[in-house]
Amino acid sequence: MPLRSHIVVVGAGAFGGWSALYLLRQGYSVTLVDAWGPGNSRASSGDETRVIRSTYGSNEVYFDFNVRALTLWKENEGLFQKKLFFNTGVLWFCYEDKTPLVDDSIPYAKKHGMEYEKLNHEELTKRFPFVHTDDLHHAYFDSFGGYLKAREACQAVCEQFVKEGGEYIQAHVEPGAIDHQQLNRIKLSNGQSLQGDLYLFACGSWLGKIFPDILQQVITCTKQEVYYFGVPSQHAAAFDAFPVWIDVDGKDFYYGIAGNAHRGFKVGVDIRGEAFDPTQGERMVTPGVLAKARNFLVHRFPLLKDAPLLESRVCPYENSPDGNFIFEVHPEASNIFLLGGGSGHGFKHGPAVGEMVAQVIAGKITPPGIFRRVL
Repeated sequence: MPLRSHIVVVGAGAFGGWSALYLLRQGYSVTLVDAWGPGNSRASSGDETRVIRSTYGSNEVYFDFNVRALTLWKENEGLFQKKLFFNTGVLWFCYEDKTPLVDDSIPYAKKHGMEYEKLNHEELTKRFPFVHTDDLHHAYFDSFGGYLKAREACQAVCEQFVKEGGEYIQAHVEPGAIDHQQLNRIKLSNGQSLQGDLYLFACGSWLGKIFPDILQQVITCTKQEVYYFGVPSQHAAAFDAFPVWIDVDGKDFYYGIAGNAHRGFKVGVDIRGEAFDPTQGERMVTPGVLAKARNFLVHRFPLLKDAPLLESRVCPYENSPDGNFIFEVHPEASNIFLLGGGSGHGFKHGPAVGEMVAQVIAGKITPPGIFRRVL
């Protein structure tokens, strides 16, 4: 795509917002459109915080993407004049002598000079005395990770995009007709239409609804719940300083973020929930899911036995069949690019994905093969 061409990006979440910003920086004229606004409460990129960690087992592509994303998060923070990355570290609770999700990443951590610290049972108990460790074999501490402000980051990216010369429109989008392998225009809910040379749809959980013929069975949405619990006042400082934690027992999968700008002790449920409609679905707690999460919380952090639930959120996951991101051309229109499949781990990679998209469209690189999919 020649520079100065007009590119329309639909979706101002983690993938769409960053892609619009880096396409603009690449030299394109860019219009960004979103139905409810960046960081809105329906989106997968909403909520207060997201984890940033490099650990991906033997998958070096995502490790490398995280390293690049971490660099870009830090670089852009200065431009945004807003603190978005909090380097609390990430603590992995491991039940067995070997935990492939962590152990298989160790060679890449060494390669990038980002080695993990292994804590045996005694060291773990001594450093974090309010963690119940009897069922744990050891832990790994990744000092380079932490958490990101999610909702605020999406808003900051959009604000910077406009500041650098991009155009932002809040409107619902419907694709127009495809004629001779080209999408001619998109229709906006404000009654207008918008024409571009190329269209990038990064609509998260809505991708399957916008292109049902090719994506309805590829992009699915599930209901994922997160809870914010109140910590005892006498231990508040200790809990606020606690690192991001991930519990990998192989059966259930919980993670948490302490601090959260004093919102409470966040506990997330990472096992896939029930099918969910991101537009009409009500953001209500599922009693059984909450009960299991609370039981786990009390087990792992006994001091939180009587912790009240302060807030809850539903953060819809936009899932691909294998959990890999999708970056592909529409099979019937060569000027439609489809970007999605965040699958619950995409947010942290946003700036690296946006940079990649801009470089691919400019003809400078080819995307990783695992992002390509026959549609």
